[in-house]
Amino acid sequence: MPAATPHTPLSDAEFREVAGSVLAGIEATIDRWLQNDVIDIDANRTGGMLELSFPDGSKMVVNTQPPLQELWLAARRGGFHFKQVGSEWRDTRNGGAFHAVLSECASEQGGKTLTFSAS
Repeated sequence: MPAATPHTPLSDAEFREVAGSVLAGIEATIDRWLQNDVIDIDANRTGGMLELSFPDGSKMVVNTQPPLQELWLAARRGGFHFKQVGSEWRDTRNGGAFHAVLSECASEQGGKTLTFSAS
């Protein structure tokens, strides 16, 4: 794994903008899947929290943590904390990329390959 770039704190407004963009991207992907009849995941966003409900009744939650400048992911597989490193969100424990971990967890809970991307 390449050496991590040090985390540079963002202003509160910058964090809200960047984290909000991540949540909006997740919602856009889910909307596209629904339109293309890929999978029916219900997305419910309240402020900085996005709850995803899967067809089997399981849930995932992506939550922004402004005081820590982190994104948290709660899934059947467990809980993950991500900090922005350079232009990517990285797991604070093992360095995994946010969208890759989100995709793996969603695929497990959705019963099919589901891929989220940063763009």
